[in-house]
Amino acid sequence: MAMKLDHEDLNRLIEKISISDIQEFSLEGEDFKLEIKRNLFDQNQFTNNSVSKTSSDSQVISNQKSINDNVQIVNEPKVPQVAPPGRSDLIDITSPMVGTFYRAAAPGEDPFVEIGNNVKVGQTICILEAMKLMNEIESEFNAEIVEILVENGTPVEFGQVLMRVKQS
Repeated sequence: MAMKLDHEDLNRLIEKISISDIQEFSLEGEDFKLEIKRNLFDQNQFTNNSVSKTSSDSQVISNQKSINDNVQIVNEPKVPQVAPPGRSDLIDITSPMVGTFYRAAAPGEDPFVEIGNNVKVGQTICILEAMKLMNEIESEFNAEIVEILVENGTPVEFGQVLMRVKQS
């Protein structure tokens, strides 16, 4: 059975996987192969206290480094940007894909949201450009924008925290 995936199907699939606790996923078609591997951390291990958070983070980084040492890498891996720890009453809005973050629909236009704005479910909060396709990212909550952690035009990683909101 032949299977056709368009960009929307792929985005929906990645979004579903990103909100599930699937750690590895692979899909192969006639002319493509998609593999997704994620590291999901237990949130509880980070909430004990700031000392354990620091040691957990450095432990994760050192484990990652030792894994990378066994693999020949042409260029040095860059450490992904890590958002500063947030307040427990805030919800992280993370990037559903690798791409370039844009706060407005076009240069010179007003940003979709500013800190302090209230957004509704389905309201566009930013655009992520991936492979020349503009993907509007919509709010999943009625919320107030409390922090915007990424500069306009910046490349972002899958799962990187873009904004923090307070659910209303």
